[in-house]
Amino acid sequence: MSEYRLYGFAQSGNSYKAALMLSLNGADWEPVFVDFFNGGSRTPEYRAINEMGEAPVLEHGETRLSQSGVILDYLGRRFRAFAPQSEADRLEVLRWTLWDNHKLTSYIASHRFLTNFVPEEKRDAAVIAWLDGRAKTALKVLESHLEGREWIVGDRPSTADLSCVGYLYFGDELGFDEAAHPNIVRWRAAIAALPGWKHPYEMLPGYPLPGAAA
Repeated sequence: MSEYRLYGFAQSGNSYKAALMLSLNGADWEPVFVDFFNGGSRTPEYRAINEMGEAPVLEHGETRLSQSGVILDYLGRRFRAFAPQSEADRLEVLRWTLWDNHKLTSYIASHRFLTNFVPEEKRDAAVIAWLDGRAKTALKVLESHLEGREWIVGDRPSTADLSCVGYLYFGDELGFDEAAHPNIVRWRAAIAALPGWKHPYEMLPGYPLPGAAA
């Protein structure tokens, strides 16, 4: 058995954040598939692993953690290459991670789910439009912050970068306007150039969905 086990699935950007952290650090890890689209996160067996019924979940020895921000913080303390370099940086990483979870990932992931994985007849156009507006506002904040900066915090990549980038490699599923976000595009490419990077659909199990085109 590998040192780390990560419960997740390929379409989950939150699972990808943790998987990317493990991969970039050359960790000994293995994915455990959560069949989310067929109710795999709602079974009694999975609820015994995470009562919240969400992915990812990281297992490391006797430690079991959920929530991507918590997992990134835990791994950041073990793999110092992505750890904050000062107390001020630690607080800044935390600030951007919480912002991502509440603003950026929250709206982008919800918008993507409704427009790609919910049957068309069940999509609420007003809800989708509201989420789109909120997602664009969050992206503007990140775009502005990255002006003149290579990374979100300090002079090297941190877990704040991995948190914020988690959903930004899903291409056409996002409706992301690259021309309007040159700083994000540059930053996203810099992360993709790090040794050990892979696309989420290549890193985690569950892609393509049954019946979907590859």
